Amino acid sequence: MERQRSFSLKSTRLLVFSFTISSSLLFCFFFSFWLFTDPPSNFRETHLQFNQSSLSVFLTTKKAQTFTSFSGNFTINKGGNAILAHTHLRTSTNSSSGRSVVSDVEKVVRLKNESGAFVERKRVSEAKVTSLAGSPVRKSSNSSEKITLSAVKRKIKRKKSSQCDVFNGRWVFDESYPLYAYSSCPFIDEGFNCQANGRLDRDYLKWRWQPDDCDIPRFNALKMLELIRGKRLVFVGDSINRNQWESLLCLLRGAITDPKKVYETDGRRITKERGDYSFKFVDYHCTVEYYVTHFLVHESKARVGQKRVQTLRIDTIDKGSSKWKGADILVFNTAHWWSHHKTKAGLNYYQEGYQVHHRLDVSTAFRRALITWAAWVDRHIAPGKTRVFFRSSEPSHFRGGQWNSGGHCKESTGPLNSNQSINYPEKNIIVEQVLKQMKTPVVLLNITSLSELRIDGHPSIYGRKPGRINSSIQDCSHWCLPGVPDAWNELLYFYLLSKQKPFSAD
Repeated sequence: MERQRSFSLKSTRLLVFSFTISSSLLFCFFFSFWLFTDPPSNFRETHLQFNQSSLSVFLTTKKAQTFTSFSGNFTINKGGNAILAHTHLRTSTNSSSGRSVVSDVEKVVRLKNESGAFVERKRVSEAKVTSLAGSPVRKSSNSSEKITLSAVKRKIKRKKSSQCDVFNGRWVFDESYPLYAYSSCPFIDEGFNCQANGRLDRDYLKWRWQPDDCDIPRFNALKMLELIRGKRLVFVGDSINRNQWESLLCLLRGAITDPKKVYETDGRRITKERGDYSFKFVDYHCTVEYYVTHFLVHESKARVGQKRVQTLRIDTIDKGSSKWKGADILVFNTAHWWSHHKTKAGLNYYQEGYQVHHRLDVSTAFRRALITWAAWVDRHIAPGKTRVFFRSSEPSHFRGGQWNSGGHCKESTGPLNSNQSINYPEKNIIVEQVLKQMKTPVVLLNITSLSELRIDGHPSIYGRKPGRINSSIQDCSHWCLPGVPDAWNELLYFYLLSKQKPFSAD
C-alpha cells in the first residue's frame, strides 16, 4: 500500500510540472507573436517627473555637493525598432554662486541598425531645475517639477571662457607680437607714434595679455570686419578713447590689401586738434568712428557775479550726442579730464539748470554726470540693435611730479610686478554702480588693473618727433601704438565674437 501511494504522488507532481512548462512555453509564444506583429506606435514626448518634496532635502543643503536624483531606463518604439534608453539625471549644487541648481541629463541609446546589431549613442543635454533658495523655475499644478527630454536640446559645451574674468591675469612675453607694424599704419598720429619719434627699445611691443582662467582669441582682422559688416562702430570719449580708436583702425587696416578702400569720409587727416572722424571700410560697408567729448556732458559758459566763466552742465548730455545715435556698437569713456585742477577744485564750475554750484565735490559731480549719460542711453539706444560698452579709467604713471611739473616715466622698459597692490579708483566704483541701475545692458571693459602694470607703454619723451623732444615734459598718460590699447581691442573683439555677458563677481 505504501509503495502504491508513493507512486501516485510522484505521478501527480510530474503532471503538474509538465502542465506548468507547457503553459509557460505557450505564453512566451503568444507574447512574442504580439510583440513583433504590433504596428509601430507614434513617437510620444517622454517626461521624467520628480516630486518637488523628494528633492527638497538636497536643495536646502548649504555645502556644494553632487547627488543622483534618478537612475533608470525606459523603452519607446520608433519606426518599428525598439530603443532602450538608459537615462541618468545628475544634479550638482554650487554654494559659492548661491544662485541655482543645474541638472544635466545623459542618455545612452541603443538602436537596432539595418544589420540587426545594436549601436549605442550617447547624448548629453542640460536643464536648469530649480534655484537654491528653494523656489522652482517651473511649477506644475501638482507642485512637481517636470523635465521634458524634448525641451532639453543643447549639448553641454561649457568652456571656462564663458564664465571667465578676462580682466584678471598677467602680461606674457610673446615674440609673435605686435599685431601690426607702426610703418604699416598711416592712422597713428604723432603723439602715439613712439617708434617713428625715435624710441629704440622694442620689448614693450612684445607683451600679450593672458587671463588667468581662460584663453582669449588672438585678434583676427578679417573676422572683426565681418562682425561689423554694414555697421557703425563708434568710440565716444576723451583722447584716451581716441588712442584706442586709432589702435583699432591699425588692427583692421592689416586685412585690407587696397589702401584706397579705407578712407576718412571728409578727407581729414588725424590730428589731436580735430575731434570727429569717420573712417569707411568700403568692402565691408562699415565705418569706425570717433567723437570727442571730455566729460560726456555739456561744456558750457555761465555768468558768475560780473564774470562769464566756463562751466560743466552735469545735467545735460554733450551737444554732439546726436552723432552717437544709430550706432550699432558704442564704446564710451570718461575719466581723464576729471582729474584736472578745475574739475577737482569744483569752485563755480559745476552747473545744474541755471544754478552754478559755488563748491561741489568732484565725485558727486562725476556721479551726476554719469547718471545724465545713463538716462540718455536708456532713452535713445535700442538694446536689440546697439551693443554698448563703457571703458573704465586708465592709469597714468607719472613719477616725481605731474605732466606739467616734471613727472616722468622714461626709465621704464618693462611691466610692473603683477604681485604689487593696485588701488581701485573711486571713479570705477561709481561707474559700476551707475551701470547696474540702467535698463540698457552695458559691458564694462575694465582695463584699469591690467593697464596699471604697463608703466613701460607710455610715449614718455617720444610723443614728439626728433628735434622737438622736450625731456622736461613727458606723456605718461597716453599710450604708444602699437601697444597697450591693442590689448583693450582684443578684449572688445572677444566680447563681440563670443557675445558673452560681462563677468560679475556677484
